[in-house]
Amino acid sequence: MRPALRLAGARALTVVIALVVVACTSDPKDPPPPAPTPSGVAEPVADARPTASPARERSWAHPEIKAEMLADLATPRSPADGGGRAWIEGYEGRDQRPEVVASSRERFPILYEAGPLGVAKGGMVFLQVSPFWGWDTPQVLERGGPGFTEVSTEAEGVTLVPRTLGQQLLGIEIQGRDLAEGERIRIDYGAGEARAKVDRFAESDSKLWIAVDGDGDGVRELIADSPGVDVRAGRPAVLHVSLPGTARPGTTVPLTVAVLDRAGNMGTPFVGEVQLRVTDDAAGLELPETLSFSAENRGRRTVDVPVSAAGLFRVRAEVGSTEDTRRLEAESNPMLVDERAPAALLWGDLQGHTKLSDGTATPHEYFEYGRDASGLDFLAITDHDHWGLRALDGSPALWDRTVRDVRSFHEPGRFVALLGFEWTNWVEGHRHVVHFGEDETDLQVLSSLAADFDTPPELWDALRGKPVVTIAHHSAGGPVPIDWSIPPDPELEPSTEIVSVHGSSEAADSPTPIYNPKPGNYVRDALDRGYRLGFNGGSDGHDGHPGLSQIAAGKSGVAAVWTAADEPRTRGALLDALRSRRTYATNGPRILVQASLDGHPMGSDVPIPDGDDARQRLAWNVAGTTPIERIDVIQRGHAPASIPGDGTREHSGVVELPALRAGDYLYLRVVQDDGGAAWTSPFFAAAPE
Repeated sequence: MRPALRLAGARALTVVIALVVVACTSDPKDPPPPAPTPSGVAEPVADARPTASPARERSWAHPEIKAEMLADLATPRSPADGGGRAWIEGYEGRDQRPEVVASSRERFPILYEAGPLGVAKGGMVFLQVSPFWGWDTPQVLERGGPGFTEVSTEAEGVTLVPRTLGQQLLGIEIQGRDLAEGERIRIDYGAGEARAKVDRFAESDSKLWIAVDGDGDGVRELIADSPGVDVRAGRPAVLHVSLPGTARPGTTVPLTVAVLDRAGNMGTPFVGEVQLRVTDDAAGLELPETLSFSAENRGRRTVDVPVSAAGLFRVRAEVGSTEDTRRLEAESNPMLVDERAPAALLWGDLQGHTKLSDGTATPHEYFEYGRDASGLDFLAITDHDHWGLRALDGSPALWDRTVRDVRSFHEPGRFVALLGFEWTNWVEGHRHVVHFGEDETDLQVLSSLAADFDTPPELWDALRGKPVVTIAHHSAGGPVPIDWSIPPDPELEPSTEIVSVHGSSEAADSPTPIYNPKPGNYVRDALDRGYRLGFNGGSDGHDGHPGLSQIAAGKSGVAAVWTAADEPRTRGALLDALRSRRTYATNGPRILVQASLDGHPMGSDVPIPDGDDARQRLAWNVAGTTPIERIDVIQRGHAPASIPGDGTREHSGVVELPALRAGDYLYLRVVQDDGGAAWTSPFFAAAPE
């Protein structure tokens, strides 16, 4: 398929308002970032906040978006479209880029040079700064305002007519005569006193996209290589420290400490010492008293620390105030050390986006953040099949780049890197596909626009026999809900993402509920249909901060997986745990949850005991990151039963309940006093033999 950035005249403009409303976003409580149309354009709306109008509530599926994308792909292109080259003045070399600080205000003088076919009179050259994460919109009317842009040319007889066409989009119409090969346009973005505000998230080669409608027919293409800037982290403002979920005495564990900026960006210029101690003076974790950071550490370090005794451990970290840094404090997630533990708890994120679709950071930077700043055990990249300024389904080089970085970061036993993509279907709902095999070439992008793969059953048929899972996300609403009338494939879709940056899809009574929910379409409703689904969390992050998206967005999702204790950090162990539903979800905090029903782990099909008055034994152990407000026991056909917390961060309990009956399920929901929450995979009544 062709790349995604194309505008088929007025037709594409008619669908853009809907695209903005349903855009994926890092924080649904804020206006969503403008979504690209099939040709990558974003147009302004008065208020892009999710709306609850009756018309919007009925617009659960979005066949108009799919139809627009397909029509865009079929639109003929002129050879002059996308012609020419561009660079930032002073940085003409391919690998030369200015370096700027996130959220700073800068000036970017861009030079565009017409290609062999030139740009016809009536044609246009476009500046599209990233339609995500805070770049100022280029504008030509207010010299003193942010994003003011001056446009000029030395081509005699050529007149330039610039105008802002949409959020972050400037169009420059060629008048007077054609712009000939080699003639240039200067686009001085941020030329006024207010300059232009930079992306708030750090990434390398953040593009200032240049596109060209060479023949003036309203259809444009990106040039081959748009100029970019390197956006770097700001001043140190946030301290993060993390431990694995579990360990055994006599081993060493990685302790990750990161000094981040206020948006959660990695790479701060922090130089100094971080003080470390075990909370409650618990013996058994042998920490260094201080951890020194040099400029080369870029604000993050991981060190191996010995574990000598069983117990529950948290690490407290502190940075003293200096001229450049205020006092910072943080505490790690709880780590359970148990010599007899039959399973290991791993933390990870199975869904996130990079700059290769509509997110931030290169794939390399994304994996580096998850491993070295967030301290995750496993991580998947799931960029969109067809969404963003370029699309994976039409750009093999982008997919190959992701594959290379997955291979380079995958280190069984230490860190599990996973290959995936998002099947972005605007009719039946979005699913991400995650591959767990050792041969990454076994997985290719299956586009939701391709006739052979544009329904869930077709997708599953194409994936059958491969070491993959598909995971439905923001299933209750958000950008588009899942069509639960299509039963999830029991082999390929054993689990669902119950919480993410969009909120929780569990139920209407859930903490941090998803926006724009479709009544009767929650995950609990899917369980009531008889679907046996485990629960996992995923950030669905677009900020390049897997495992810590909540720093910038205020909400997130993370997956907790109980794997075999002997070889926990392998792709095979993760796949086995997902298929067995030995998983749970949190909305960001790494809450440690153990639960069993009659001794069976979460996610199990539990035998039904005989007798009308039979009882079953539900047990749990929880270690939170803040005091636990309550434990909710949720069972099919019953109102949630709440067990109050006791003001501490640890909570254990055993209750006897009436036995499950055929078709029943039961799960636990843990709620902290700060709104942090965790959901265990359900226990299911085993089907009769």
